[in-house]
Amino acid sequence: MADMPNLKKKYQGEVAPALMQKFGYKSVMQIPKLDKVVVNCGCGEARDNAKVLEAVVGDLTKITGQKAIVTKAKKSVANFKLREGMPIGAKVTLRGDRMWEFVDRLFNVALPRVRDFRGINGNAFDGRGNYALGIKEQLIFPEIEYDKIDKIRGMDIVFCTTARSDEEAKELLTLIGAPFAR
Repeated sequence: MADMPNLKKKYQGEVAPALMQKFGYKSVMQIPKLDKVVVNCGCGEARDNAKVLEAVVGDLTKITGQKAIVTKAKKSVANFKLREGMPIGAKVTLRGDRMWEFVDRLFNVALPRVRDFRGINGNAFDGRGNYALGIKEQLIFPEIEYDKIDKIRGMDIVFCTTARSDEEAKELLTLIGAPFAR
């Protein structure tokens, strides 16, 4: 069996007890934890060119280590020349060890590679303990080779936690190692 990711060990050994002490939980089941991480990349130009979608799925698969699924339009929008059911993006939902490995690589390898990086915005919580992060280019991940991409694309990364408030979620992500701006 593969060894447990370092971040997961850190969560179980240091983060969970620190959260329990800070917020005064009576049960270990009340401690917030990272439930899943969703990586999403929307590409509107996929409606004209199917090769674009293949490139996006390939990039997301390399970055996350898990095959991306194609997302389709839920509604028709005439202004965007979009019909219901057209492929318009790709997403990956990470759970378990793959999630912990991805979060570790994101915080410790990818984000520090961003030019003029001062930390991620601490105000992007949704009110229910989930955090959304937008990335402008996929090149910050070491798995992506500059010569092999057709276009620079951004992506959204959403951290879904079991925290009940934004304060609990921010503390959880900070203790895991999220580089929030001061």
